[in-house]
Amino acid sequence: MKTGLRFPYRWSRRSKRLAVLTFAVIVLVSALPQLPGWSLADLRAFDYFSTLDDPRPPAESPVIVAIDEPSLAEINAQWPWPRELHARLIESLRKAGATAIGLDIIFAEPSNPASDAALAKALGPDVVLAGDESVIVTPQAEQFLRTTPLPAFSQAGAVTGIASITLGGDGVFRDLPRYEDGFALALARIAGKAAVSPAGKLLQSFGPSRSYPTVSYYQALDPENMLPKDMFKGRVVIVGLSLQNAPVINSGGADAFATPYTVHTGRLVAGAEIQATIFDNLTTGAAITRADTPLAIASVALAALFSAALVRRATRWQTVVLSMFATAVLALLSFALIREATLFVSPIGPTVALLLVAAGQTALDYAEERRRRREIVRAFSQYLSPALVERLARDPSQLKLGGERRTLSILFCDVRGFTTIAETMKDDPEQLTTLINRLLTPLSDIVLKHGGTIDKYIGDCVMAFWNAPLDDEHHARHAVAAALDMLDAMATLNAKLKAEAAASGTPYHALRIGIGINTGDCVVGNMGSSQRFDYSVLGDAVNLASRLEGASKAYGVPLLIGERTAILAATDFAVLELDRITVKGRSGAAPVFTALRSLPDAAKAQHARFIEDKYAGRLTADDATFDVLSEASPSLAPYYATIRSEHFAGGA
Repeated sequence: MKTGLRFPYRWSRRSKRLAVLTFAVIVLVSALPQLPGWSLADLRAFDYFSTLDDPRPPAESPVIVAIDEPSLAEINAQWPWPRELHARLIESLRKAGATAIGLDIIFAEPSNPASDAALAKALGPDVVLAGDESVIVTPQAEQFLRTTPLPAFSQAGAVTGIASITLGGDGVFRDLPRYEDGFALALARIAGKAAVSPAGKLLQSFGPSRSYPTVSYYQALDPENMLPKDMFKGRVVIVGLSLQNAPVINSGGADAFATPYTVHTGRLVAGAEIQATIFDNLTTGAAITRADTPLAIASVALAALFSAALVRRATRWQTVVLSMFATAVLALLSFALIREATLFVSPIGPTVALLLVAAGQTALDYAEERRRRREIVRAFSQYLSPALVERLARDPSQLKLGGERRTLSILFCDVRGFTTIAETMKDDPEQLTTLINRLLTPLSDIVLKHGGTIDKYIGDCVMAFWNAPLDDEHHARHAVAAALDMLDAMATLNAKLKAEAAASGTPYHALRIGIGINTGDCVVGNMGSSQRFDYSVLGDAVNLASRLEGASKAYGVPLLIGERTAILAATDFAVLELDRITVKGRSGAAPVFTALRSLPDAAKAQHARFIEDKYAGRLTADDATFDVLSEASPSLAPYYATIRSEHFAGGA
C-alpha cells in the first residue's frame, strides 16, 4: 500500500500574499534599527517606560553633600574653595560614620602646599577622588586624555574613580560607564557591596533632580549641630556640585546632564546625583539589560505573526480595535519586562511590525475588494439594474444562496411568431443572432431605465421584475410604463427593419411582441448551485405573469396585466378590464386587464358598460358598441374584433 504526504491546510491566494507580506515586514523592521533615527526612537521609548511608575532611590542609597547656593553663600569664599576645607569635610564625614566618601571633584592641579598637605593628610582608602577620561578629535588625530588626582593624593591612600559619562546621540545619559575603575564602582568596592558588570547596561533613573537625600556642604561640616543624628552613619556619601535650582535642558549647566527622567521634567540632573544613581544601579541590580539583536528580531517576528493571525480571515473595523489593543499590550509587556526582568525590549519595532502587517493586509484587501467590484460591475451590468449592480459591488456577500419574500411586479415579454421568422433565417444564423440582439437590446434598456431587474433571457423572451432587491414603492407603475415603452420601441425598430429590407432587397419580417405583467408575493434571491446561481424569483405570481403574456395573443392586445397590477397602476394609466380567466390554484376566475397611456373618460365609461354587457351576455354581433369602441380606441380594435368573432360566430 502506497502512502504519501498529505497537507491538511491548503494555502489560499490570500494566505500566500499574507505570508509574503509578513515575511517582508519582519525583514524590513529588523533592519530599521541600523538607522540612527530609529535607534533614538527606541531610546526615547526606554526613557518613558523606565520612568513610567516614577521610581525612587532605594533604601540606604548614597547621601549627596551638595555644593549648592546656600553653601556658596555661607562659606563666602571664591571657588575653588581651599582644599583644607575639603579635608575638614572628610574628617567630619568620617567622624559621622560614613563608610565611603566620594568627591566628584577633580584635583589634578596643585594649589598652595599647605592646602594640598592638609587634604592629603585627611585622605585615606575610604575616599574616592574623581578622575576624567576624554578624547580630543582633531583633523590630524584623536588624542586620548586621562586626568587623575595629584600623585600625593593617591599616595595618601585615596582611590581614583573615573567619573566621566558618555551621552547618547540626543544628549541624554543612559549607558552605564564601562570603566573598571569607575567612580561609582570604586565606591561600591570600598563600601563592601557586590556590583554587577556595567557592560551593556542601561541606567534606571530614580526620579528627577534632588530625589536623593541631599544636604548642603556647609551643613556637612558640622553635622552634629546642623543635621539629624546618624545622617551619615553606615552610608556612602558623594560630594559634588548640585544646585537647588536644577538647570533646564535649554540653558544647560555645570556638571549637570539630561537623564531618562528629563523627558518628564525638562530639567538636568547634577553629576553627583548621577554618580549616586550609577552606584545604586550597580549594587542593587536595577541596571537594565538592553535586548540583543536576536531577541529584538524575535519580538518583531512574533508581533508580525500575531498581526497576521488577526487579519488571516478578513480585515474589518474590528481589525483597528484589535490592533490598537495589541499595541497597548506590547507597551505593557515592554514595561513589565523592565520591572520584572530588568530587560528592555523596545516596543517600537514590534508595534511597527504589527501595524504594518495589519495596514498592509487591509490595503491588499481593499485592492482586492475594488477588483471584485469591477468584476461584479463588468459581469452584471448587462443584466441587472444599475442600482442592483452598485449594491452588489458594495456588498459582494449578497452573491450567495438565499432568498426573501417580497411583493413584486413581474414582466414577461415574448416575440410573436418568432419560430416562423427563425425558420426563414435558419441558413443565416449570424443574421438571426443580430436580429435577436437588436430586439433585446432596446427592450433591456427600457427595463433598466425604469428601475427593473432583468431576471433572464429565454430565447426571444425577456423576464424582468421590480421591487427587488431594492425597494420600489411604485413597482407596478414602473412595470407598466416599461411595457408601454417597449411597444413604442417595437414600432421604431420595425420602421428601421422595413427601411433596411427595402434598401437591401431582402424580405421584411415585422416583429410583434406580447407582454404579460402580474403583481404578487414571490420568493426572490440568488437561486442555483453553490458555484453558479442567478438572482431570480419563484411563485404563483410569476406563473400568472407568464400565462398573461401567452394569453395576450388570444385577446388581440400586446399587453395583458393582472388585477393587482391594474389596481396599483390605475392612477397613472388608462386601465381597462378585458375578461376573466381561470387561474390554477384559485377557486374563481380572475379578471385580466390591459393598459393604455390615456383614454377619454367617455371611452372608459363606454368600455365599462361593454364589459358589463359581455359578462351579462347582452352583447350581439351587430351591436354598434363594437364599432364605436374600436374608433375610440384604435389600439384595442383587434380585441373588440376578437370578442365579436369568438362569441358571435355566424352572426349568433
